[in-house]
Amino acid sequence: MDIEKFILAVVTTNPKKVPAGIGVFHCDNREEMDHFAASLEAILDGIAHLLSEEVYIIVKH
Repeated sequence: MDIEKFILAVVTTNPKKVPAGIGVFHCDNREEMDHFAASLEAILDGIAHLLSEEVYIIVKH
C-alpha cells in the first residue's frame, strides 16, 4: 500500500493552530521545530513544508 498526497505529521510551536487527529509534535522554539521537521522528513520519507513561522507539515507526495 502506498500513501501519497497525505499529511504524515505536523510540527508546531503553537498547538492552538493545529487540528486534533494527526501526529502532532509540540516544540518549545523555532530551532527545535526545524530539527524535528528535518528528522521527521528523513524518518517518514516525506517532505517538510513550512506553512507559517509556527507550523511545519510533513507530507508524502
